[in-house]
Amino acid sequence: MSKSNFVAEYSAIVAVLKKYNEGGKQAGSRIMQPAFSDQATIFGLDGNNKLVGGAIQELFDTIGKPSFRPSPEAQGVIVNVDIVGTAASVRIDTNGISGFCFTDFSIC
Repeated sequence: MSKSNFVAEYSAIVAVLKKYNEGGKQAGSRIMQPAFSDQATIFGLDGNNKLVGGAIQELFDTIGKPSFRPSPEAQGVIVNVDIVGTAASVRIDTNGISGFCFTDFSIC
């Protein structure tokens, strides 16, 4: 059984989350793309509260649209990071990304 290094793992997760938030603020999918596995999926609710999602490329495509604008005033906070063994779950709340507020739950 190997020893985990919680501080290093936590710091690595925070670094990834910062890329995600910064990509949203700058409307730059290339900034956030390294934070995701090529096999990642994303799901959420659309404007009609309908569940939508699929491959992570859908997020990148959305952020690349002209209607998704840079939001330097956006604010994000990491609400929770829970690390157990080789898995982690996180919650991020973000306000003001292209006029929207998001609560994101991720499994790492």
